[in-house]
Amino acid sequence: MPIRTEPVTINLGPQHPSTHGVFRLRVTFDGEIVVDVDPVFGYMHRGTEKLAETRSYVQIVTLTDRLDWVSSMSNNLAYVRAVESLSNIEVPERAKFLRVITAELQRIASHFMATGFLVNDMGAFATPLMYCFRERERILDLFEILCGARITLSYMRPGGVFQDAPKEFWLRLDDLIKEMPGYIDELEGLVTTNEIVLARSKNVGVLTAEQCINGSLSGPMLRASSVNWDIRKSNPYEVYDKLSFDIPLGINGDVFDRYLVRIKEMRESLKIISQCVEMIPEGPIRSEVPYNIRPPDGDTYSSVEAPKGELGFYLVSDQTIAPYRCKIRSPSFMNLSLLREMLIGWKMSDLIVILGSVDFVMGEVDR
Repeated sequence: MPIRTEPVTINLGPQHPSTHGVFRLRVTFDGEIVVDVDPVFGYMHRGTEKLAETRSYVQIVTLTDRLDWVSSMSNNLAYVRAVESLSNIEVPERAKFLRVITAELQRIASHFMATGFLVNDMGAFATPLMYCFRERERILDLFEILCGARITLSYMRPGGVFQDAPKEFWLRLDDLIKEMPGYIDELEGLVTTNEIVLARSKNVGVLTAEQCINGSLSGPMLRASSVNWDIRKSNPYEVYDKLSFDIPLGINGDVFDRYLVRIKEMRESLKIISQCVEMIPEGPIRSEVPYNIRPPDGDTYSSVEAPKGELGFYLVSDQTIAPYRCKIRSPSFMNLSLLREMLIGWKMSDLIVILGSVDFVMGEVDR
């Protein structure tokens, strides 16, 4: 005989490393069942878009690092491509290859964090997460060789990149390309067939393809629901049109598919990096661009396939050294738009796992 209970509304959070007190859920429970969800954003709002309107086009690069601090290289790339589109700046071929190499390294590093924290949310306290941190550290070592930084990188510039890669970078990158597939296999051996993971992720937090499209979701969240959309294929930029790679897709659009798509994407990123290493030409790494860029009157929107989805910058120029308007289309914000649909009907323990499967960073939500 079911026990009659009164709905209870509680403030839940922070319960995920990405939230750390700057995001909470106002959740209404009937017993343990979620009956309503009200996500509360805004605690971390730093006014990045307005700050960009008071800085020169080159200075803004440092602001993009702080959006998704797990994916600084991708943030840099999305922004500088918008500036180049607005200003008709040509980029040397070698710089394009360096950008793709670093963007795909960043994708692998980001997906490691998404996977490690997801499994941590399921209750595996240390081992898988530490394995993910261990491999991410190798990528951060490469970034440090490349530009002297590990997190807030500011490596890319309008017209190219900050500096060329030294010899040590290529040697360490070659080792990573050879060894990383084995480490991904090791991680999958711990997670993919684990019966606890399967019980807590299969058919949990399902989103249909129609829901994802109507909600403007992108990235692994969209592709896990079997929607074949990736900007690197649909609207190729840099040198992606010269490279051969596949777009992994899920079937059910559940927590497990989101995890598995990210694992498969890491393998595809290694394929992309290997091709770039073989094909990269010699030559300059940056066009001659004045420090104070003054684009002609006009506007532009440019987007890239960041690790979490479509990251785009809309810029408006009034011929001054700073954009008249800057607007950021961040994947973390858009991917949270269907959080309510994913959570209602599940229990509190499922809520934690579903939230972890979204893979978001509040820096680009409260931009």
